[in-house]
Amino acid sequence: MRQLMRGGACVALMLAGGCATDVGPTPAELKARWEAQNVYPAEYKNDLLAFMRTYLNDPTRVRAAAVSQPMLKSLGPGDRYVVCVRYDARNNDGKYMGVKGGYASYVSGKLDRYFDVPREVSAMCKDTAFAPFPELEKLAR
Repeated sequence: MRQLMRGGACVALMLAGGCATDVGPTPAELKARWEAQNVYPAEYKNDLLAFMRTYLNDPTRVRAAAVSQPMLKSLGPGDRYVVCVRYDARNNDGKYMGVKGGYASYVSGKLDRYFDVPREVSAMCKDTAFAPFPELEKLAR
């Protein structure tokens, strides 16, 4: 009798285990979720200004500021809206550091991450059309 109960328990565990193999979204569902978050960032400049105010050691008197329009670029497992930016900011001693660049990625229309590694920025922002970004040059603390 004990062997019969053990056998029944084993069969029940195997049946329950078979039902648990399809856990989680499919790759197609994951891709659809990723793509659904690609919403044009209408307020991209305001989001970028708010970030730069905290990112820069001295956000005042930035020079040579320029920004690109949002563009879909390959980032991660799919595309994301990306905005490239370049600027010449001052360090803690008040000396200008030279023109630097970066790019921001946007998810659901909001700034998600900022990248400033020169090699990555160069690759992501090559052949990008920049326009003046006077709002960044007028930042205050």
